[in-house]
Amino acid sequence: MSHIKLIVILCIASLACQLQTAPIMPTETPTQTPTATLPPTAAPTLTPSITPIPSPTGTPAPPARRVLILSIDGFRPDAIPLAPMPFLTSLLAQSAYSLTAQTVYPSVTLVSHTSMLSGQCPAKHKVDWNDYIPANGYAQVTDLFDVVHTAGMQTVMYVGKEKLRQITEPPSTDIFKFINDRDLVITDDLIANFPADFRLMFVHFPTTDWMGHEYGWLSGEQLSVLFRADQALEKLVTELNNRGLMSETLFIITADHGGHATTHGTSLYEDMTIPWIAFGAGIHPAALTSPITTVDTASTAAFALGLPIPAEWDGVPIYEAFGLPVERTSVGCN
Repeated sequence: MSHIKLIVILCIASLACQLQTAPIMPTETPTQTPTATLPPTAAPTLTPSITPIPSPTGTPAPPARRVLILSIDGFRPDAIPLAPMPFLTSLLAQSAYSLTAQTVYPSVTLVSHTSMLSGQCPAKHKVDWNDYIPANGYAQVTDLFDVVHTAGMQTVMYVGKEKLRQITEPPSTDIFKFINDRDLVITDDLIANFPADFRLMFVHFPTTDWMGHEYGWLSGEQLSVLFRADQALEKLVTELNNRGLMSETLFIITADHGGHATTHGTSLYEDMTIPWIAFGAGIHPAALTSPITTVDTASTAAFALGLPIPAEWDGVPIYEAFGLPVERTSVGCN
């Protein structure tokens, strides 16, 4: 009996040794094969639908059929809430805008408007006078009106100061009208004789500057005529809407200069700072971060119309206003 027990004990000991030396295999849990490891034939091949973003250096479709530039002479942007200008304020939500854009030096009407509409600094356009002097002729540069008119598009100028005639030669403007009166009178005449086929229109409101020289910038008298300018602006936009033209029009509101006390023309911030507000066709509403100077206005208008920008122009299109990458920021003239 003791011999049998000994045999059993030896068998149990041998089995225990085998269990200790045998490897322990892990328990496997089934997993799904990741889709990234599937062979190419396991998933359909998709052709993505791509909407190309036009490159500023390429030839994108023009974002606008028409451009209307409104210059409110002597308009400081900090006057907007003071006047007040409720219609313009409501437009800001639909606009790409800067309230810190800069004009050129000297910050006077004819010099600044020539830079605005020629895309060139005063040193290039050489308009260094600020009165209507027919003997001086016209700015001897290729300006925005030259470019647009050469392309076979109708050009229009409605101005409240006769000296602005000297910005461009008469053959480059199909319609030119000088009205020595208030902004609302100019607007009413324009609406009564509206050039429905225009492709480039420049409208000039003179009254804010007149009242600034008479009573001072940001005076109650000046602010009251800015309120009227806001009403004239609303009438102009309403006319475009009524004619079904607003959706195809790029509308730019700006100024030639600001002012301080009862004057302007210096390099003071109050004189040099102007609004630049663009809304309508092609515009992506936003407060602009790009630096803007008045020479950029002509380039932006030419770009919007799909026209070539002369190499000698100092201004650049404000691509950011159209939701495009900024190719080159404005360097200004000063």
